[in-house]
Amino acid sequence: MAKIVLGIATAHTPLLTLNGDQWHNRAAADMANTRLNMSDGRWLTYPQLLAEVGPKYESVVTPEVLIGKSQQCEAALDRLADALQEAAPDVVIIIGDDQSELFGPANQPAFAVYHGDEIVMLDKVDEETPQWMRTVRHGYLMDDAHKVPGAPDFALELIEGLMDRHVDVAVSDRVENPEQAAFGHAYGFIVKRLFRGRPIPVVPVLLNTYFPPNVPTAARCFDVGQAIRDVVQASPSDLRVAIVASGGLSHFVVDEPLDRGVIEAIQTQDAQALRAIPRCALNSGSSEILNWVMTAGALHGTAVQMAEYYPLQRTPAGTGVGAGFVVWREA
Repeated sequence: MAKIVLGIATAHTPLLTLNGDQWHNRAAADMANTRLNMSDGRWLTYPQLLAEVGPKYESVVTPEVLIGKSQQCEAALDRLADALQEAAPDVVIIIGDDQSELFGPANQPAFAVYHGDEIVMLDKVDEETPQWMRTVRHGYLMDDAHKVPGAPDFALELIEGLMDRHVDVAVSDRVENPEQAAFGHAYGFIVKRLFRGRPIPVVPVLLNTYFPPNVPTAARCFDVGQAIRDVVQASPSDLRVAIVASGGLSHFVVDEPLDRGVIEAIQTQDAQALRAIPRCALNSGSSEILNWVMTAGALHGTAVQMAEYYPLQRTPAGTGVGAGFVVWREA
């Protein structure tokens, strides 16, 4: 029987591929963003947000503070990589969201599982790409058509098992043109930052968090996570399996109460709290919390060994990312 030996949840913000003294590049994008998502469902421009909350985070967006937070996040990521290395999984299921990298409006499944022999990354660097973005793309494995080994047999087991458990999943088994459509940052960041060069086979689960009208609810994501666990545990193989949530938490306006509530619910195994997260709190980047909820469903009943949280505000009005890092593993 296959065994889930590790669970991980981690932010994958571009900030985690840059030094703190480069975070101002993303701050500029926030100030130009005309649709900053609030957890009550509203959308604001940066001037509107600043008028509402004031420059309350001005003291924490200095270069010194940002560099310090960058170092804290890097240390947390090292701890996740250590846990993955110690668990020595045979296969890693990465639960992430596709942001018009592989899918698009012409074909946007709510859930999809990839069962190809290799995962091919989207090549997104050209002559006009600025240097800081080149650094981000490198950290995401999106500076070339990088190839990561898949786990087609196990992925087919997962697909068939989910179908048997009334989870209707879309499927894909190839990337035909990585310059046009391929895998994106939710998957490349995990491989690049946590695998430490080891060619561990990956099964990508692609969850539509960003694009209505077929974004699943938090409750549905938790339940599908439990179905993933049941399929893995029913596998006749003897594989050691790790499950990783990629993305989150709140962004592009940092909502500390929301983020801390999610992490507390994970730590206390409060399934109802996770299932009850309202849709209005899960717009734009904050929608990636659904990746965490699905993974929490799969790891429900497994002890949390590590949980860290850093609110990464990068503008005076508090735009940025809530960066969370969690490890589930039995003692």
